Amino acid sequence: MPAAVGQAIASYLRRGRPRSGRREVLLRAKARYDPIASGTVASTVRRACRRAGIAEVGSHRLRLTAACEVVKANVPLYRIGQVLRHRSLQSTAIYARVDVERLRLVAAPWPGGARR
Repeated sequence: MPAAVGQAIASYLRRGRPRSGRREVLLRAKARYDPIASGTVASTVRRACRRAGIAEVGSHRLRLTAACEVVKANVPLYRIGQVLRHRSLQSTAIYARVDVERLRLVAAPWPGGARR
């Protein structure tokens, strides 16, 4: 996660987030401070794409991108699963796609095949 994003989230948690016993990070700004709806995230991402003049992507892309970035940072898969709140590592593996070039570094050569 870029440092500026982490700082913005920390600032929100310290000064902007309504007081609540809820564990979710993002809460509605008005009372009943329930978690924001998934549709809110999706529409916010689409609006941000339009404002930036780029092709629209779904909010699901945020999860995928975050998972891929922490894989690159060598965070263990089970920790990524905890952040994404998955029940199984198989679910996390879908998000945390592995970089093929990094796999080449640890792959054994194919028997009888030429090395590249």
